[in-house]
Amino acid sequence: MKRVILLFIVFFSVNTFAQNTEYSIIVKDIETQLPIENAMVVILKTKQVLLSNEDGKVTFMLTGASNVQVSEMNYENLTFRWATLKEDQFVVYLQNKNNKLDEIVLSKENPQKILQRIVSNSIEKLTTPYRLKVYVREFFMLDNKYSYYNDGLVNFQFSGNKKSTTTLLVEQNRSYGLLETDVSADLRGYNLNNIMENYSNLNYFRPVLDSKAKKEYDYIIKGHPNNKDYYIMKITALDKSKKDADSFEVIYDPVKKLIVEFSCVFTPGDPDKIEEKPAIGSKKITRSFVKVDYRLDGSDYYLLSSNEEIAYDLTLKDRVKNIQVRNNFITTSYNKQKFTYNESDVFKEKTLFNKQNKILTKYWDISGFTATDEEKAIIASLDFKL
Repeated sequence: MKRVILLFIVFFSVNTFAQNTEYSIIVKDIETQLPIENAMVVILKTKQVLLSNEDGKVTFMLTGASNVQVSEMNYENLTFRWATLKEDQFVVYLQNKNNKLDEIVLSKENPQKILQRIVSNSIEKLTTPYRLKVYVREFFMLDNKYSYYNDGLVNFQFSGNKKSTTTLLVEQNRSYGLLETDVSADLRGYNLNNIMENYSNLNYFRPVLDSKAKKEYDYIIKGHPNNKDYYIMKITALDKSKKDADSFEVIYDPVKKLIVEFSCVFTPGDPDKIEEKPAIGSKKITRSFVKVDYRLDGSDYYLLSSNEEIAYDLTLKDRVKNIQVRNNFITTSYNKQKFTYNESDVFKEKTLFNKQNKILTKYWDISGFTATDEEKAIIASLDFKL
């Protein structure tokens, strides 16, 4: 009888220890007490990477013990023991570096040449074979009303020589909301593989890498105000009145010649100077924003996260519709090993749009980016429409 009781206790203890426990962390600035968005949280045991949302919050599952590392380029890094975590919520405070090193950097080399070098070197590092597990999501607005949402947990296998190509497998996905026929047909151009390949091949920089761009853009390099290891290059159009133009901000490591982060903002030209009547089916972009972060971890260099927002007017026969799309990529796992799969497993469609839901777990709660309360309310309302 004692042996039976002892076996039961041992089994119960092991089973309890093996169970996943959900934790939530909120990252804040220690001086302002404000939440820090896009802080990177690494669960060192599993190597899982998470990013804090605009509320400073991340959520993850943890079995057993693990130290946790929190970092953001403007703040001092912090590593703490798992035992200090509370199951409901735990607040982590980061100290701002306040280096204030934003003086202009002088160089004998032309700034555009520097940009060409760091883009080329970053592409070379990003084209090595590896695998990313990525949480993707998309919010869609039609005439300023949320009409559609999808997200998924997918795997990208990277391959190629001097240029990345990707193979995509979908683990889980879900879609909520309804779209009109004319709009849904237009959205089918949204291509997951193309977007990821654009991030790896840095295609966004093509307009400012050409030698003729020196006459159209101004390139200025400054020290990063809060991180002495990085420089910031700002690229702006010299003449903003004539046509549509992009402006860039590139944060990079000047020693390793690698891009850490870049953003691109599209500014439409003066509408008063556009005399042509839009053709039926044409799109006029009214807003476009892209922000992409990369992670450099020892010799590993890969996409960490991205945020794209685009708004455009779609001209139809009877009226003009305003369409807005916001999507995110968040890498949750990096691996140099190739995954094995059957050809039938490869996702060959362009987008998760209209793909039948496949929900095995609540992957959206622990897949790198925790939805805010406002976002959860939007998703719930679209789910209710079905």
